[in-house]
Amino acid sequence: MEVNVSNLVKTQGEFPIDLEEYKILSFNINEELSEADLLQLKKNVNLARDSLVFFTALAGVNGVGGHTGGAFDIIPELLIADAFRRGGHLQDTIFDEAGHRVAAFYLLSALNGKMPITDLLNHRKAYSGLPGHPERGLTPGIDFSSGRLGHMWGDVNGVSASNPKVPVVMLGSDGSQEEGNNIEAARLAAKLNLPVKVLIDYNDITITGRPSEQFPKWDLKKILEGAGVKTIDCDDPEDLRSLYNSIKESILNEGPVALINRRVMAPGIKGIEDTSKAHDVIALDKAIEYLEEKGYQEACEILKSTTKQKNAVELKGCGSMQKPRDEFGVIVSDILDKFSTEEKISSVRVIDSDLAGSYGFSHIKKRHPEIFVEGGISERNNMLFAAGFGAEKSRQGITATFAAFNSMWLSEVQMAELNERRALIHISHNGVADMADNTCHFGINSFFSDGGIGDVNTRLYAPADNHQMRIMLEKVFKDQGMRFFLTTRSAVPEILDENGDPFYGDGYEFTGKDEIIRKGTQGYVISYGDSLHRVLDAVERLRAEGKDVGLINKPTLNVFDDEVVEVIKDSPFVLVVETQNRKTGLGSKFGSFLMENNCNNVKYDYMGVTKFGCGGVEEQITHQKLDSQSIQERVRSLLN
Repeated sequence: MEVNVSNLVKTQGEFPIDLEEYKILSFNINEELSEADLLQLKKNVNLARDSLVFFTALAGVNGVGGHTGGAFDIIPELLIADAFRRGGHLQDTIFDEAGHRVAAFYLLSALNGKMPITDLLNHRKAYSGLPGHPERGLTPGIDFSSGRLGHMWGDVNGVSASNPKVPVVMLGSDGSQEEGNNIEAARLAAKLNLPVKVLIDYNDITITGRPSEQFPKWDLKKILEGAGVKTIDCDDPEDLRSLYNSIKESILNEGPVALINRRVMAPGIKGIEDTSKAHDVIALDKAIEYLEEKGYQEACEILKSTTKQKNAVELKGCGSMQKPRDEFGVIVSDILDKFSTEEKISSVRVIDSDLAGSYGFSHIKKRHPEIFVEGGISERNNMLFAAGFGAEKSRQGITATFAAFNSMWLSEVQMAELNERRALIHISHNGVADMADNTCHFGINSFFSDGGIGDVNTRLYAPADNHQMRIMLEKVFKDQGMRFFLTTRSAVPEILDENGDPFYGDGYEFTGKDEIIRKGTQGYVISYGDSLHRVLDAVERLRAEGKDVGLINKPTLNVFDDEVVEVIKDSPFVLVVETQNRKTGLGSKFGSFLMENNCNNVKYDYMGVTKFGCGGVEEQITHQKLDSQSIQERVRSLLN
């Protein structure tokens, strides 16, 4: 990946934690851990963990979010593995299948002298080179990309097969082991006797609960051993000598080994230890309490004095901010309230992929627990379950995931279409807005969901705001086929009509057709979903300049509306704007629709995602040149 270094933010300030006592270690696999090395290792682990709490909390205060607990957990095994690597016993790259723990790897890179420690003050900021998940070639010392659970072990198998004489380490997690890819990778590693050493942080915590409670019969140790992988248990990985010996044993054993490190999540951090709160960035008060007890007053003062910089932007034609991704669950719950208990249990099943709070399913879980299934981190299986429940026309399954993970179940979607299944699917986190997690979490290929042959009964819906979401869901809830609802991670404003009233308020009826938001004589911009409000702002500003530009909303993405041809056939230009991949989104298809309808005199262009992410939050939109100003500039060029 090429990096424009001139864009990188410049480090400001000093790192407030003194790392003078941190010493880089190198371990000989043939020697016992000396008392001196053990003492230094303890110092290193404590300093690293303290530093990580500080700079991840700082990212949270800066408004770019993050993940503290998982990275905090793996510091001991990461430092020990790095020392064995320095001793020449491991391949150069230590991999991590849970990319949200990248803060630990950024810290190690800085401690190993690959980048200044002060760079960590910009963790997850736009153009910092330190995005929310690792991206190979972007950050000094980071030689792999990861972030979608279940996608690393198979890759590491290939790395190992290319150099089978030297063991390779991958840090794993119990959550990742729920993905089907991992058991496939385990079987292959055992078949080829690859020296892959998987160090699993088994904290029994995922976002929505405990795997031991959700799947009481699930036994990771037996599953891995059944695949042919040797397992080693470390019941107290906070005992660094015990952890050292366990990692040493893993390396010395021939073939694949899974070391299962059983610990509570975020050990020693009051208020978040052994809770799912540790998955996200540590709360400010908990970070200050932790650091004050350690005597880091300067670090605490920095956290207390840092405030998030807010960009106050007036959006023309827009009202109050809303969160459709959360509202989805509220609306579905409201619809289900009208069902009798018997009708609900017999006709609907909702299955979650461990992200209930991120796409509104927490509302359904609370209000309709009798039909709610915790499916774990198993998107493919959960899609098939939802579709299979809808095998009869009187039943339907409901499931959801992030748009970035939507591509993981495309084959399952196609089979559901061939089997004429009925399911309602919420795809949240579409586009790139507010995506500090960066490129691996971009939701930009959602049109792949419509991969069936011919006129299969699949629909992609993209509501513009909460009002439209409610009316659309109520309209299509009882429809047949596969119905995908696309929402974004970021909040969006309500869309207003020319009188300043909600466009999707009283009197609005969803017909599935394209909708004229603003009429125009000099050209039309077509958009949908999370892009619509930015385009509306651009159109209103252009109209204020005397440019009579119109705006069309396309809420049903994969059905082309012949009636819109009559509106745009004599239009000087048509511009499609979206936050999907420019290669695969609406824009890549709409030009063909124009040609098929003999709109040959219409000047056509389209804007979409074309770049790797820059980190940060709202900066992702400007980085892709999908902000209001960039849209206005493109329209002016078409008018000229």
